[in-house]
Amino acid sequence: MTAAHSRETLRALPTRLRGAIIGQDEAVRTVVERLQHGELGLTQRGRPKASFLFLGPTGVGKTELSLRFTEDLIGPGRLVRLDMSEYQTPDRLGLLLGTSRDDPGRIAEGFDACAGVGTLLFDEIEKAHPRVLNILLQLLDVARLTTGGNRVLDFSPWYCVLTSNLGSQRILTMRKSKYETMERLVRQEAQRELSPELFARITATVVFNKLGYEAQCGIAAAMLANELREQAARGYAMTADANAVEVIVQQGYDDRLGARPMRDATERLVRNALAEDLLNQGRGIGRLRAHPAGIKLELLPAATAAAA
Repeated sequence: MTAAHSRETLRALPTRLRGAIIGQDEAVRTVVERLQHGELGLTQRGRPKASFLFLGPTGVGKTELSLRFTEDLIGPGRLVRLDMSEYQTPDRLGLLLGTSRDDPGRIAEGFDACAGVGTLLFDEIEKAHPRVLNILLQLLDVARLTTGGNRVLDFSPWYCVLTSNLGSQRILTMRKSKYETMERLVRQEAQRELSPELFARITATVVFNKLGYEAQCGIAAAMLANELREQAARGYAMTADANAVEVIVQQGYDDRLGARPMRDATERLVRNALAEDLLNQGRGIGRLRAHPAGIKLELLPAATAAAA
């Protein structure tokens, strides 16, 4: 990639990420600034390119944003995700760092799988044992980690993301407050729970909004389009009426759980309609529309759809 093309790619990064992460424009803006700094080589040497603490309720796009910017800037398969609920006791540290050269540990395995460059995602950081958090201090400060087999890993070309649900209840209950007010209060709550040393090493703390109804409608439309593309790759040519999105929203909207129930509803409704068509000797070709009772989607064969 040429330098000019790289800079053009970085200029368009905000538009691409806002299109992929619906309803989180403030979070995307903050993250993009730091990503651009990292990619242009403007950050401090000897530390990761950038490190983020993502705060917000479940299902609002924290992991999705990590995945999208990693795929965009580095490539697919370069996100190493570690669930910190697996590391709640000190004896689990060996699982993370390994115990010998024959047992490298999950961080080293992820490092090697990504060929030495990617994004390291520590999910639900508040659940980790304090000894695990101490390991993170070293990683964020000097971008190096020594494994149980005495191997030194260099994370200076990497991005690091820590996610947490701390402050989520406050986000869910604040309905008319400005984003800046909500962000400040959630940040303060997280600072009371996590160590000052950790906060001092984070490049940016990013607070995610809860997903309102309009945002979830946009997410439903995007998920439907993605599901149709996936089925098209299997040879099933389907389109969808606008009212198909309405059925998905009716069954997938959840004020507290965000986009995850919407994804489940999308996959279930589309695949049920496709399966019913195939089991009735159809070819999986036609138009999805809402069932007259409004409880499911049905697939009209192409000829019938054209006449309707």
